[in-house]
Amino acid sequence: MSAFEQSSASEVSSQPADRIALQNISQMVSTNPMDTTSVGVERRPARESGLRGKVVVITGAVAGIGRATALRFAEEGARVAAWDVSDKTAPELESAIKRSGGESDFQVVDVTRTSDVESAAAAVAKRWGGIDVLINNAGIVRDAQLVKWKGSSPESMMSDEMWDSVISVNLKGVFLTTRAVVPYLIKANGGVILSSASVVGIFGNFGQTNYVASKAGVIGMTRTWARELGKYNIRVNAVAPGFIATDMVKAMPEKVLQAMVTRTPLGRAGTPEDVANTYLWLASDQASFIHGAVISVDGGVVIGT
Repeated sequence: MSAFEQSSASEVSSQPADRIALQNISQMVSTNPMDTTSVGVERRPARESGLRGKVVVITGAVAGIGRATALRFAEEGARVAAWDVSDKTAPELESAIKRSGGESDFQVVDVTRTSDVESAAAAVAKRWGGIDVLINNAGIVRDAQLVKWKGSSPESMMSDEMWDSVISVNLKGVFLTTRAVVPYLIKANGGVILSSASVVGIFGNFGQTNYVASKAGVIGMTRTWARELGKYNIRVNAVAPGFIATDMVKAMPEKVLQAMVTRTPLGRAGTPEDVANTYLWLASDQASFIHGAVISVDGGVVIGT
C-alpha cells in the first residue's frame, strides 16, 4: 500500500461512521440526482400557486380575517364561496371579490346547523362542479373568568350560554362544515382543509376557558383529520393567529391593546392580510408537503410568553 493510500485509509478509519455515511449519501446525490417522477412528485415552478379557477369555501367571510382571505384568494383567480351568518355587507364583499379578479358566490350559512352547511356545500358543488379548498374561519368570543371571586363568594362565573355558544360555533361549526365538505374533496381526488386555531389554544389565556377549549379542539381535530384524510390526497392544516388588528380587536381599550403589543416580540399587531397570506400559501401548490401542521402567525408571541 502506498503512503498516500495508507494516509487515506487512516483518515477514513478515524472518522465517525455517521459522517462517512453522510459523505457517501452526498456523493450519491451529487452524481445521481433523484428522478422525482419515480416517487410520484410533479415538479412545478415555485412561483405558481395553482389556485386559479379553484373553488374555495370560506366561513365567516364578510369581515376581518375572513374578508381579507376572500380577497387574497380572489387575487389569485380563485372562485370564492363566501359563507357568513350575516348578509349585511355581502354585496360589498362580492363586488370587492370581483374587482380583485375572482368569482363570487355568497350564502347565508349558520355553521352550527347541519342542514345549513350541507345544503350550502351542495349548492357550491352544483354551481362550480366541486370544492377544492375549505377554510374554517368563522369564530366568536364570549370572555369571562371561570369563577371570579370577591370576598367570600363568587362575583361572577362563565355561564352555560357563554360556554355553549363559543363551543358551538368555534368547534362544532368546524366539525359540521368539514364533514359536509370532505365528500366533495374525496370525489375531486384531493383538496385542502385549513382551520382557524389560535395561539391561546396552545398556551391558554386568562378569562377564555371556552375560547381556548374550542381552539385546542380545532388543533386536535386538524391532527386527527391529517391522519384520516391524507390517503385521499387531502391536506389538513391549522393556522394559529396571535394578536391580529381586526375591527373587533381595535374596539378594545387602548391599555389592553398596548399590553398585547408589548407581549409581541415584533412589537406590533398582525393584520388580517398576514393571516390571509398564510392561508393562501398553505392552500397553494407551494405547500404541497405541509400536512397536519399548526402554523403560528403571531409575531413571536408564543416565544415571548
